[in-house]
Order: sequence, then C-alpha cells, then structure tokens
Amino acid sequence: MLDLRHELIEGRADVPRVGSVIELETIPWYTVVDGEGTAVAPVVPYLRGLILDDNRPATAKSYAHDLLRWHRLLWFLGIDWDRATEAEASALVGWLRVAPNPQRHRRSANAPQPGSVNPRTGKPYLKAGYAPSTINHCLTVISGFYAYHRHHNRGPLLNPVPESRAQRRALAHRALDEEIPQFRRARLRQRVRRSDPRSIPDGMWDEFFAALTCDRDRAAVLLYVSSGSRASELLGVTPGDINWAKQLIRVVTKGTDDREPVPVSPQALTVLAAYLDHIGLPQAGEPVFRTRRAPDRPLTYWAMRRVIQRVNDRLGTNWTLHDLRHTAATRMANDPNLTLSQVRAILRHTDLATTGRYLNARVEDLFDALQQHYSRPRAERIIAPGYDPDDFKAVFGG
Repeated sequence: MLDLRHELIEGRADVPRVGSVIELETIPWYTVVDGEGTAVAPVVPYLRGLILDDNRPATAKSYAHDLLRWHRLLWFLGIDWDRATEAEASALVGWLRVAPNPQRHRRSANAPQPGSVNPRTGKPYLKAGYAPSTINHCLTVISGFYAYHRHHNRGPLLNPVPESRAQRRALAHRALDEEIPQFRRARLRQRVRRSDPRSIPDGMWDEFFAALTCDRDRAAVLLYVSSGSRASELLGVTPGDINWAKQLIRVVTKGTDDREPVPVSPQALTVLAAYLDHIGLPQAGEPVFRTRRAPDRPLTYWAMRRVIQRVNDRLGTNWTLHDLRHTAATRMANDPNLTLSQVRAILRHTDLATTGRYLNARVEDLFDALQQHYSRPRAERIIAPGYDPDDFKAVFGG
C-alpha cells in the first residue's frame, strides 16, 4: 500500500477514472456514483446539507466533482472512506500535482504548449496539470465533508485533511475592507501565486471588436465590457430585464436568486436593439441571446466561449470571456470620475480589496509611455559660466 501511494506521488501510477457525477431531479440535484452506477451513500446527505444551507446547485456540482476525485483515490487504494488518514490526503495531493488535467487536453497538433506565453497578449496558457487553487479547493471540500459527518457522529473523529488554526484565527473577525492578514499555510496546501487581472489593452480592443462577425456577438461583448457582468449572468438576460430608458439590465448575481440592476453603455444598447430587430423579440422569460442556427434555443456559455475562441484563432491571441469582465473593471477602477466603492457596487464584489486589484498598472498598457521614455534624449549637464568643470567633476563625479 505504501509503495502504491509513492507511485501516485511520483507520477508512476494513475487513478482509474471510474464513477461519475450525475444530475438528479430532487435535492441535492447532483451526486457521485461508483463504477456500477450506485450512489455513494455518504456523499448524498453532505451535498443535501449544502443545498439546505442555501448554496447554489452549481456549488453542489463542483463539490461533487471534488468528492469524486477523492473516492476514486480511495477505491484505487482499497480504503473505506471512514478509514482514510492524512496519508491518503498526501497521496491525493501528490497525484493531482503530477496528473494531467483532462480539460487541458488539446486535439490540434498546432495548439500552443501548455504553460507557454502568448506573444501578443503576454498571457500564459493554462498548464497541463491541475492548478494549485484546484488542489486547495479539493482539500477544502474533503475537509468539509469529514467535518459534516463528524458533527453528525457518522464519521471518523480525525479529519484526514490538516487544517491551519492560524488561518482560522486570522480570518475570524476580519472586516471586508481590511487587507487579508498573513498566516502560515496548513500542511498539503499549495502556494497560489496571486497575479494581476488580465484585461484587453485599449490598443488591442479595436482589432478584437472588429473580428466579431455579427450583431449578436457585438452586442454581447459590448454588454460584457460596459457592465462587467459575468458570462453566465449576461446570457440569462430576458426582454423584461432590459430597461432601455434608464440604460440598465438586470442580471441574476452569482450565488443568488436576486436580479440586480447593472448600468450598460448606450452603444451596447444600440447594437442590442439592432440584433433584436433582426431576430425578433424572444418570448417573455426567454434569454435574448439565441443560437444562429436552427433549432432556436438560448445561447449557452460554451457557445459564447467558442465565439471568443474563433476571434483568438483569427488574431493569434488567447483572450477569455472573463477577460471582458477584467477589462470593464480595469476601465472603471482607473476612471477618475468613479470612486472605488462605486466600482465595487457595479461589479458586485464582496471584498473591496478585490476591486482594488484593478488599480495596478500593467506594462502592456504603458507601452506608448515607455517608448517615449526610452526615446527621450538624455539631459545634458550645463555648468553656469564662472565655474570650473574640473571642480564639478571632482565634487559630483564624472
């Protein structure tokens, strides 16, 4: 057993991809099944508890996938879920650190190498494996899973995932507008590099927008970049959510059922009106963004993502849908007529520090200013009449 764990950590073995996450028609909406299609009994009440705690179905789906990874490892090692220890958690982390992420697989032989940097945008492509934040999220889910069963006296007393007491103390009573205090990571937790958000520079925005081929795509992109809405939020907008007079749209904010008003630009509404005039107004309650090919149906996230990918193929870039939100946030945060609190309200950030990240200047955005700096001639030293240049050199250097 010890050798099998070492083989996983060293990348000499892989966990079989048995079992799956299936969708249910009742709470908890999603669950984990084994290779024979039988629901994993301990997972069902835990995911049901997430929904009863007012978490979204998408959260339950995400947690189910993390628990599927964990149970695949336990099935591979032949260990019951309530017998797992920190040794199994270490094997999980070691496996995820070296295993290829199937979502990163690219079929095209000409696809950029994972982890390389796009020469036009300066953005790195995703690496082939699991990101450190994904590993940490998986550990958090597993820890919560065992804490839930321990609370109900159905699981082991010892949680297999180590926790950081220093972190709990540091974050216990932190105000939203305070900086996150420093604390030691718990064992097995990965170091996550905090990078600045990537937005589309103004110099590349025009060519990006020009590469869009229809009013539907132009309207969607302009609404994204003027409202800062998330991808799924905007794709759910219906005719009743558009206030043409006040230049607002209402979106269902991530993690809630509430429709909140978000301001948009007049240009975005003009293009949206042209698009709706061409296709006709959808029925009440139906999303306004539709597929262009029959049968008529709402535009999905993956279809909109493919729109951006086609633009990238033409331009040799690697922008993403979420970069449009970053672009909106960067423009707003650096507008002297908007305060940071106003930008936070528009973007619906929970933490003001998240909004403050968009105040950081990027080298790509300073290209013109840097070119002027580099080409500016060096100022020559002028010595006033009556002073000996040799004396100046002796005192101030050559």
